[in-house]
Amino acid sequence: MANWDDMAVVGRVARPHGLRGDVLVKPETDFVAERFRPGATVWTRLAGREEQLTIASARVQNGRAVVGFEGLSSIEAVERLAGLELRVPEESLQPLEAGQYYEHQLVGCSVRTADGPVGTVVRVDRGAGGSRLVIDGARGEILVPLAVDICVEIDIAGRRIRIEPPEGLLELNEVRHRHDLSPDGGGRPRRRGDQPRR
Repeated sequence: MANWDDMAVVGRVARPHGLRGDVLVKPETDFVAERFRPGATVWTRLAGREEQLTIASARVQNGRAVVGFEGLSSIEAVERLAGLELRVPEESLQPLEAGQYYEHQLVGCSVRTADGPVGTVVRVDRGAGGSRLVIDGARGEILVPLAVDICVEIDIAGRRIRIEPPEGLLELNEVRHRHDLSPDGGGRPRRRGDQPRR
């Protein structure tokens, strides 16, 4: 079994679906059909214990996967899975083309410009305009587009990313977060949760 922290998140159980033990899963993978096919296995963790689940049935409904697991055939049996992550060992991931990366590979990378360090990637956000690195910087959270003309060098093995942001990009984000201060006026920016995704 792979270490839990080294596994890649491929989905999160939303809630039970129907009365036969199916669950709705919010996919966090570009390979939904491969990850959630009958016979595939995923891992979950509850109360500090890992459990391997084998998929018995799967279909896509309204952008979510409806998944049934072997040995879990009632709503009562799957209620405990609600909210839990589904992960797979990294070695089971689909190989990517050069210049493509899984999101979990970017989380934890240090980010720097030619002038010095910027911070550490805590997660990758997806949006209509593309993906963005969410960086924990000295002055708070900084958002940097994950674009080839900005992220000019990504070294996964070395856990570092070199960026060449347009003038004012980093400062703009810092200014935005200066207005998002804690209620006590102490000048500490609020930190958002970090949930790395695949």
